[in-house]
Amino acid sequence: MEWIILALVAGVIGYGIVIYNGLVALRNRVRNAFSQIDVQLQRRYDLIPNLVETAKGYMAHERETLEAVIAARNRAHSAAQRAAGTSGADAGALGAGAVGELASAEAALGGMLTRFFALAEAYPDLKANQNMAQLQEELASTENRIAFARQAYNDAVMTYNTRREQFPDSIVANSFNFTAAELWQLENAEARQAPRVSFGNR
Repeated sequence: MEWIILALVAGVIGYGIVIYNGLVALRNRVRNAFSQIDVQLQRRYDLIPNLVETAKGYMAHERETLEAVIAARNRAHSAAQRAAGTSGADAGALGAGAVGELASAEAALGGMLTRFFALAEAYPDLKANQNMAQLQEELASTENRIAFARQAYNDAVMTYNTRREQFPDSIVANSFNFTAAELWQLENAEARQAPRVSFGNR
């Protein structure tokens, strides 16, 4: 009888370890997926100042818009740094509210970039600028990568959150503080579309 009890206890502990390791693997997958977003966002943050600097010589009368683009870029960059800084926290996949704050800042930046490119349409010389064309091409490619990275992140979050809510995984998750991960949610329909970064036919 004593051996049976010990075997049952060992079985329960072993199963608990398997669940724990599975949750750790899924949480790390969420963190890795976020780091892929972060890489692409940093690439875009590096491109935007060059884009604005190139446009300055042609869009002298749009100074307010150019400054607003840089301000939105800086806010998004700061939000990304804060989110990345919480990605190693033991308490959960990412710090509470960090992804939502970043998603909101990114939506605002996307809106400013859309406005910027709409205004830039009125400047033929800027549209013909080779450096501007190359920056636009790089930005468009980066926007596509960001969209794919966001989808991969949300898929990883859904898998992790589902597992941590299922019984008996939920017992281990609650015991070891596996908190829910945040989805990257877009605020409105306009934010669901990447900024258009091409000037029609050149």
